[in-house]
Amino acid sequence: MNATTLTSPTRTPEKAVMTPQPASTAERPRVGEALPAPRPVSFLRTVRVELRKMVDTLAGRWLVIVTLLIAVIIMGSFLWVTSDERHNVVELFQIVALPFSILLPVIGVMAATAEWSQRAGLVTFTLEPRRWRVIAARVIAGTFLGLGVVIATFAAAWAIGGIADLAGLNVTYHVDGWPLFGLVVLLLLSVIQGIAFGFLFLNTPAAIVAILALPMVWQIGAGLSQRIADLTPWLELNTAARALTAAPEMTGQQWAQLGTAVAVGIIVPLAIGSWRVIRGEVK
Repeated sequence: MNATTLTSPTRTPEKAVMTPQPASTAERPRVGEALPAPRPVSFLRTVRVELRKMVDTLAGRWLVIVTLLIAVIIMGSFLWVTSDERHNVVELFQIVALPFSILLPVIGVMAATAEWSQRAGLVTFTLEPRRWRVIAARVIAGTFLGLGVVIATFAAAWAIGGIADLAGLNVTYHVDGWPLFGLVVLLLLSVIQGIAFGFLFLNTPAAIVAILALPMVWQIGAGLSQRIADLTPWLELNTAARALTAAPEMTGQQWAQLGTAVAVGIIVPLAIGSWRVIRGEVK
């Protein structure tokens, strides 16, 4: 009879079981105790979020990039065509005022209508139910974005002037404070006007068409009627704001014309648009 070897069955090692540790008494919520109120979103954080949203989209980012590229091309072409003349960096900056008066309002319009064109308003106003704070944050963020584009353009003008100076062209760097300040204020007013029209229409194409067609309508009306021509400096923002760069010191009448034009072209559309955003139904 052959003896058989009896082997004990092999035991597989048991896996360690992670048992959750009981929470301390201080961390346990008590029955019937009210949960702590959520902390409200700070206004500074809202401004940062709105500023980031303006350049997060492909359209917003490329609009800023194309605006800067157009400014560089215009300044470089101007120096190349007029290479025999004497130039100033502020003069280079001033020649981009016309295309900027068209492109910067578009940046403002897109900043104001993003929530309604991209169907993201429900998320925004759920996270921040106080809509007036969102409106104020968007106005501030759009102004900062426009100011950043203006500063970057002036830096590009300074760099292009330096390159042209090294190439043998006659470029000076004397900066007259008042024309530069007036031009910056003029461009920022155009951005804020774009934001105001964006809130007024809540539609990107309609707001862009309105803000670009309005100066032409005033110009045509001024050519047809002397009464409209007399009212244009008081009601049309671009005409009233030219005094910021055309004269070293503005008269009292010019300041009054600028004030009424800002009220008609910015404050009134912004007030109506804010009322529409606050009272409107978000879908």
